Amino acid sequence: MNPGKAGAAPQADLPLAVSLGDPAGIAPEVIAESWARREESALPPFVVVGGADVLQSAARTRGISLPIIRIGDPAEAADAFAAGLPVLGEEDCGASPGQPTLDGARLALHSLTRATELTLSGRAGAVVTGPIAKSRLAMVGFSQPGQTEFLADASGLPHDAAVMMLAGPSLRTVPLTVHEALAEVPRLITRQLIEGKARIVARALSRDFGLPNPRIAITGLNPHAGEDGRMGTEDRDIILPAIQALAAEGLDVTGPHPADALFTPHARAAYDVALCMYHDQALVPIKTLDFDQGVNVTLGLPIVRTSPDHGTAFGIAGKGLANAGAMIAALRMAGECAARRR
Repeated sequence: MNPGKAGAAPQADLPLAVSLGDPAGIAPEVIAESWARREESALPPFVVVGGADVLQSAARTRGISLPIIRIGDPAEAADAFAAGLPVLGEEDCGASPGQPTLDGARLALHSLTRATELTLSGRAGAVVTGPIAKSRLAMVGFSQPGQTEFLADASGLPHDAAVMMLAGPSLRTVPLTVHEALAEVPRLITRQLIEGKARIVARALSRDFGLPNPRIAITGLNPHAGEDGRMGTEDRDIILPAIQALAAEGLDVTGPHPADALFTPHARAAYDVALCMYHDQALVPIKTLDFDQGVNVTLGLPIVRTSPDHGTAFGIAGKGLANAGAMIAALRMAGECAARRR
């Protein structure tokens, strides 16, 4: 498995729509560097929504010459992309790296909303979202727990229809439960939840990643996957029956696997994605193996959405320390998935 392997850029009819993220974080500078490395990284054309001044200022902190080409329609992005970074819209703000503001949050929310609208309306091929500060966005009207739920709402879907997958060059993982207290996880795990998310994952890997019969490894909840009830009964009474039901439908699923042994190189060769029971069980291995190339992909949407698998990183913003690898990987993956859908 090599989900992040580079190759020729997909020939997209439509550009990717990129949301700026928080202008005080690292998103503007890694977007700027992604454009500067567009040829060596074989990136498809993309357009950023708003923040032209923010992007130019961020580029200067990294010593990047960034011509900005303002466009009035996403259709102009492909022709402009070789000469400069296409930016759609006049919205902007003053931003100081590492110092988030409410004006910056308003710009981030506008950019996310508009980039999503462009993609849902068919004027952009996919949406790539820059990292946001959710607490700041909440102060300016952002009511969802995160961008995944925002995309679900914008698509007219329930939140549980949008599934977060983390993907890197050596591993893909899906957390069954996401931002939940660990004490709540056993109560939240149900057969219905496991089966529903596994079906969404299987369909998305087939449609967007070109895997006609994806292999899904499902972790246990307890140490040693419960050891037949001696270390907890959830693995035996909930997870295993869900796996059996999915297998009866024809899905290639295995488990419950003890999570402590599922992410070794030998084990990873036997599956395409690991469906994990809780947040850290899924995110610790992907961030350990693929931190600088990790991509957050939202499965189950009518559109393609990716994002770099890191946060705003206010502490290093503007210092030239941020690695653009995850943003580049997110742009590449969005283009590849959009091309497969076409």
